[in-house]
Amino acid sequence: MESSRADRHLSRPSRRRPLMYTALASVAVLGATAAGTVYVKAQAHSGGSPVSSASPSASPSPSPSPSSPASEVASVEPVAQPTVDYDSLLADAMDSVSVTGDADVSVAVLDLDSGDSATYGDDAFDTASIVKVDILATLLLQHQKAGTQLTAQEKSYATAMIENSDNASATALWNIIGEADGLDAANETFGLTDTEGGDGALWGLTQTTAADQLTLLQQVFGDDSKLSESSQSYLQELMGQIAAGQHWGVSAAADGSEWALKNGWLPRSATALWDINSIGRVTVDGHDYLVAVLSKGNSTQAKGISLVEAAAKAAVSVFTGESASASPSASSAAR
Repeated sequence: MESSRADRHLSRPSRRRPLMYTALASVAVLGATAAGTVYVKAQAHSGGSPVSSASPSASPSPSPSPSSPASEVASVEPVAQPTVDYDSLLADAMDSVSVTGDADVSVAVLDLDSGDSATYGDDAFDTASIVKVDILATLLLQHQKAGTQLTAQEKSYATAMIENSDNASATALWNIIGEADGLDAANETFGLTDTEGGDGALWGLTQTTAADQLTLLQQVFGDDSKLSESSQSYLQELMGQIAAGQHWGVSAAADGSEWALKNGWLPRSATALWDINSIGRVTVDGHDYLVAVLSKGNSTQAKGISLVEAAAKAAVSVFTGESASASPSASSAAR
């Protein structure tokens, strides 16, 4: 709040200062441009912090007199922070990822600490079982709006659907939320713009992008979420207790056991090729990253898993600076 005019008048220091005070400030000339503009920084020796002349409200520097060259006028120019093109860095990192045959991959990553993100590829993919996170998020949002709690049966379905990737439980909850219409309505609230629920009972053929899955993960793990804290905690807990046979995917990018995820895998009957996807949160050196990797056209499930894990490592390496070289997954088994 600004002080009154009278207060400002009363608090204004006397113009008659001892000459010794002026001697307590030293001016360091930092450099000059080719045009002769001098950069200065004043340091008050009375115990205060550095004094900057960059503020627009500060007393302006005197205009050069006819006898004073312009090069003698001191000024401070703002220093622009360099802009990092993380998408370009991710594209470079993905050059080390081997994509064979008819396979295609897209990946998105977010540094939860800084808020910086990167995306590689914008194609739409089948979700397969990663849509189960979206199904449960939709159910939780519907209960929030109604002011109700999940029933015991819904909790049982949710546990089996997320931890064990049980398809029957997913179908039951898909029906409860209103199938694609319910999912699409919730996703509009969540901010997903390129995700469309599968037709009829085909929840696994929901179409999505890596960028949209990153947005969904922010609803689960981020601070600015439409889900309540209790709903977020519930989803996070289930995603952190995935069955042992499914410990693969984005978890390969973590530096230990600090991760929470949901994987999806689907052999397409028309092509005999595999959709392999993985979304979740990983922790590296104490920093949390959200990662979404989508792939299709994999000749085998194992090759798809290797591709997804390599892409996850490449994505996280954009922020950690560490090598994204591939390493064996914790488990090559999947359901």
